[in-house]
Amino acid sequence: MKFLVFIAACVLSMQVHAQNHVPSSKDIMNRAFEQAKRENKKVILIFHASWCGWCKKMDASMQDAACKKFFDDHYVTIHLTVEESKDKKDQENPGAEELKSSYHAKEAGLPFWVVLDADGNLLADSFIRKEGVGANQAGDNIGCPASDDEVAAFIKILKKTSTLQQNELDTIAKRFKENKPAPQQH
Repeated sequence: MKFLVFIAACVLSMQVHAQNHVPSSKDIMNRAFEQAKRENKKVILIFHASWCGWCKKMDASMQDAACKKFFDDHYVTIHLTVEESKDKKDQENPGAEELKSSYHAKEAGLPFWVVLDADGNLLADSFIRKEGVGANQAGDNIGCPASDDEVAAFIKILKKTSTLQQNELDTIAKRFKENKPAPQQH
């Protein structure tokens, strides 16, 4: 009888562990690239964390009814969790922090995102770079576009990496500008 209880406890333990398994960044990326190839799309990879308010605004903007179809028709959007607080480190995707660093974004805030082709080649990232700064160097992270300059840079990237029409880009721009913080009153 003790043996059966032991076996049952082991099986239950394995099931609980399997339910809490966080997929590796490599697994998530591979699935995204397979889907992107099948559907002839690009991949938007967003590095985020549960505590990040701007990450939530980015997702809300992309998932907004006015914009969702535009993103879904042109991109496979995936998220990798990084930079979690100590009590939530177990939610981070293994390998995600190293992948973020490979895009010269170790010090970049969140969200940080990249646009990749279906073979994993970098097409764009969320850095705004000063004139003459190379693509292999960090710039100012747009994060969740909100200011006029950030939204314009984001729209330029979407235009370069998709076949979105101008009216669709205008709708996306309008939605992201809603994230602009209200001016402070004195």
